[in-house]
Amino acid sequence: MPCLISLVGYRKLCSGNVFIVGKLFRQRHIVCEDQQLRLCYGLNFSLSYSKCSKANKNRLPLNDSPKRSIAYSNTASQIKPPQNASVNIFDRQAKTLQRERAARASDVHLYDYLKEEVGYRLADRVFDIKRKFRVAVNLGCGRGYVSKHIVPESVEELIMCDLSPTWLEQAQCSREIGVQKKVVDEENLPFRPESLELVISSLSLHWVNDLPGAFAQIWRSLKSDGVFMAAVFGGDTLFELRSSLQLAELERCGGIAPHISPFTEIRDIGSLLTRAGFTMLTVDTDEIVVNYPSMFELMWDVKGMGESNAARNRNLHLGRDTVFAAAAIYDHLYGGEKEGRRGVPATFQIIYMLGWKPDASQPKPLSRGSGEVSLKDLYRLDEVLRETKKMPMDSPDTSDENK
Repeated sequence: MPCLISLVGYRKLCSGNVFIVGKLFRQRHIVCEDQQLRLCYGLNFSLSYSKCSKANKNRLPLNDSPKRSIAYSNTASQIKPPQNASVNIFDRQAKTLQRERAARASDVHLYDYLKEEVGYRLADRVFDIKRKFRVAVNLGCGRGYVSKHIVPESVEELIMCDLSPTWLEQAQCSREIGVQKKVVDEENLPFRPESLELVISSLSLHWVNDLPGAFAQIWRSLKSDGVFMAAVFGGDTLFELRSSLQLAELERCGGIAPHISPFTEIRDIGSLLTRAGFTMLTVDTDEIVVNYPSMFELMWDVKGMGESNAARNRNLHLGRDTVFAAAAIYDHLYGGEKEGRRGVPATFQIIYMLGWKPDASQPKPLSRGSGEVSLKDLYRLDEVLRETKKMPMDSPDTSDENK
């Protein structure tokens, strides 16, 4: 019986070790017999073979084998998705289960090293703001990576929120400030408009499906002159692991699957914050490199952090031979000796962002063309400032007069 498979645009179809990549020009079909491709009605296909030994058992028959035909037709064009359907990249239910599983582990504290470091750095930025916030929210607080460093000189009342109830129970905080704990989904904030003065989030918002919508909700919940401060994983996070898995799958299976969730690029953060309505933005990036004995320890720690892949299109199975091949590629491309031990590095790119809700008291930029100093005079800045203030160029040297 012919096997009917729908095609739209570019697709990959796997039959044993055969991967057929096609571009559909019209509603037509293609018939494949033996190793000859008979193109019908303007459908282009290219044929490639996998090196996977297991897949070779199901390869297309040779000329001396019984003939087998496979027919492909396009039926996907008859299915119309709803007009207002939202694209969900991440499986929020799976992410909740991953966090709960990580929180209930007996050695959960062993995997906090990365989030502890980022939480401390983010809390240190709160101290740079010389102001006391009456009500603050720690969104995605985890086990209290930021809240434990908040002092009463900065915050009077702190609302700690997380998607995992177990993590929320384990969250640490200062006893000198008022604390509330709430189970909150970052995609649906329950706060009233203009009720908060500070929102902090550390390594949590990168799992949100609608990041612009989350920024807009945070903006609405902030009072005028309120502050939003967050840290998320950047696009270069775990690039070593990503490339190693891709190379291993290409060599073993002839294709790749998303094993690492997509992250936001730093060039997009500024535009998203501006789109949400924030002003006086500050966006910077930092890289934390952690060394592991091998790729397996890295993957184990990522799971212990509750940061496993939660993309909806993720592949739930990864072959053993592919994993060992990826570990060998990882060690060959990035591994090295450090302090007498062989290991591999893992890069975590952290994007820090800060934005303010507009207020009349905030400084405003001058209109274009109103500047009185040219950048070409930067080398003589002191003289220019004196001329601007109508001060004498050289003040008398009192030390010479005393002589």
